[in-house]
Amino acid sequence: MSLVSSHIGEVFLAFLKLGLTSFGGPVAHLGYFRQEFVERRKWLDEASYADIVALCQFLPGPASSQVGLAIGLSRAGYAGALAAWTAFTLPSAFALVLFAYGISTSGVPLDSGWLHGLKVAAVAVVALAILGMARTLTPDRQRAALAIVAMAISFAVPSSIGQIAAIIFGGLAGVALLREGIASSGGDHLSLSVSRTSGIISLIVFGALLIGLPMLAAVSQAEDIRLFDKFFRVGSLVFGGGHVVLPLLQFEVVSPGWVSNDAFLAGYGAAQAVPGPLFTFAAYLGAVIGGTRTAVFCLVAIFLPSFLLIVGTLPFWQDLRRRAMAQALLRGVNASVVGLLLAAFYNPVWLSGILTKGDFALAAADFVLLYLWKAPPWLVVVLSAIGGQLLATFAV
Repeated sequence: MSLVSSHIGEVFLAFLKLGLTSFGGPVAHLGYFRQEFVERRKWLDEASYADIVALCQFLPGPASSQVGLAIGLSRAGYAGALAAWTAFTLPSAFALVLFAYGISTSGVPLDSGWLHGLKVAAVAVVALAILGMARTLTPDRQRAALAIVAMAISFAVPSSIGQIAAIIFGGLAGVALLREGIASSGGDHLSLSVSRTSGIISLIVFGALLIGLPMLAAVSQAEDIRLFDKFFRVGSLVFGGGHVVLPLLQFEVVSPGWVSNDAFLAGYGAAQAVPGPLFTFAAYLGAVIGGTRTAVFCLVAIFLPSFLLIVGTLPFWQDLRRRAMAQALLRGVNASVVGLLLAAFYNPVWLSGILTKGDFALAAADFVLLYLWKAPPWLVVVLSAIGGQLLATFAV
């Protein structure tokens, strides 16, 4: 028992260090994890780590957080998974809740210069994410065409229904068109103590919540149920990384009037300046909507699908990864994700952030810093906030 407790504490402290220092987004997080847990601590070998990363790229949700869950699970069981998630998530969630309270209590107008600079920084960050994802996920004409069709679907049906339809379309098109050039995976590498029974139960719970929560929210007047449904659904449908959470959450919380679009984009800009997973943006939104309790509520809701899907798919991953149809489906879904990002980049990111020639120049400078100079996102966000205040002061 003491050995298990020791492992749990070890997992918590290791991930807390990463939660405080892991800037740079999910790709950088995966590099930090490999350095810490494969090279330094040797909790996993290279093959097992590669399998975990492959699984988490296949699933919806925040890939780096899911990798952390799987590593914590392999080291100290279910309590280890919870310890890994808590420690990795807590620093950025805490910082974003403080930012939300700062905006609400300081009396600073949401159209102030430095806050607008955060919106401009979001333009550069999302543009860079689209560029990087397009290179990887739409490398040929077929997948580029799928991305354009997904973008058109998102524009034609500007709601969560349109986004889900675009993802379904991409998956079906992938199965039909993108099976060529798929190599079969090698032998078994991943070995985690999750039974098939636990996996099946977890998947049943996930499906029941995904289907049942919208129906319960439709007949209930309780705001907590409606909030939990929205954030759980977003956490269940986001393929392609944290930046795709923007269009889904924007519709779910801005359209009903829970959060203003200005407050939403200001928080999204601030989320670039903190370490850890971008999904902790949910804590900021919860704090804006209803304070600390709601922040915790929304944070748990958006990450719960990741817990259920990791436990649910681990026992079956070795079989699934060998199937060409599953890989083709994922290719099509990922291409559609690029299209959703393009749609989100235009509205609301570009339309809300780029209002003047000065904004355009600041966004271009932010992009150059990120893309050519490889500046850390937090530094670019700080500089963009300063630039936005200077633009407002001198009315450029």
